[in-house]
Amino acid sequence: MASSRAHAGAGAQLASWAFAEGDAIAPGRTVLRHLGGGNRYQVYLVWDDRLFAVMVAKVLRPDQTQDPEALRDLRKEFEALERLAHPVIVRGFGAVLDGPHPHVLIEHLEGPTLRSLLRRGGPLPMAQLLPLALHVAAALHYMAQEGFVHLDVKPDNIVMGVPPRLIDLSVARTFERAARVTGLVGTDAYMAPEQCDPQRFRGAIGPPADVWGLAATMFHAVAGSVPFPREPGSGESGDLRVRFPQLVERPVDLPSSAPAALRELLDAALAFEPAARPTAAELALALEPVVAALPRKMILGRRGITNR
Repeated sequence: MASSRAHAGAGAQLASWAFAEGDAIAPGRTVLRHLGGGNRYQVYLVWDDRLFAVMVAKVLRPDQTQDPEALRDLRKEFEALERLAHPVIVRGFGAVLDGPHPHVLIEHLEGPTLRSLLRRGGPLPMAQLLPLALHVAAALHYMAQEGFVHLDVKPDNIVMGVPPRLIDLSVARTFERAARVTGLVGTDAYMAPEQCDPQRFRGAIGPPADVWGLAATMFHAVAGSVPFPREPGSGESGDLRVRFPQLVERPVDLPSSAPAALRELLDAALAFEPAARPTAAELALALEPVVAALPRKMILGRRGITNR
């Protein structure tokens, strides 16, 4: 059986399923190939007989399957996927929350992530970046209206397509749960100050953190680098001010080629204090005239697609 072929992964020594093509992770759901993973999950491309489609399964690693916290968080991710329905947010199609291979089932999206696109081609042209940012801002506005925050908006979690898709709700939380966060949640370079030091900003983690994450992502897409660079090795520091320069520094300057309106908007969205940032809806509204000024014929706005 596939479930008996667990082993410790090389390098980081993460426990890993040694699934082979054709192994079943649930009745009618078989592995096609391994896609990747993180500290807690492995991600597989799978075939689902009921849906008769290729899907993606996020499977808890073998050493996590009996961990109450890991199982609780998997359930919370499933609940978020089940609750949220938006054209720019990845869709969930069920979960197995007990048994040997607890996992959530999500749609398989074609296309590269923003991260891989930036690695291959460098900064995005404005005609690609600005509509992308408007789409993601709309998704974050919707999440906030539904009482959720994503907490890990970054280039890795945006799949480029028409429309782009915001993925990975593994650390998404309701407002109530987000306000109770006391540890570090997110990815260092894209974490708002209140995520970097939740003890200092007690109870302050909420939708403004997602706006900050989107602004840091946009900055990276424009400049080709993050807004708060740090020295090599700083990520291992126990001093939060060293690990997270966004706690003590201002962002570096955007390239002068970036539109002035965009520079002002990102400066506001990267404000240190959560209350000083625009909301996701305000960010989207501020982006609309910048998008409309692009030299192209088809413009996306609140009134749909219009000819210019």
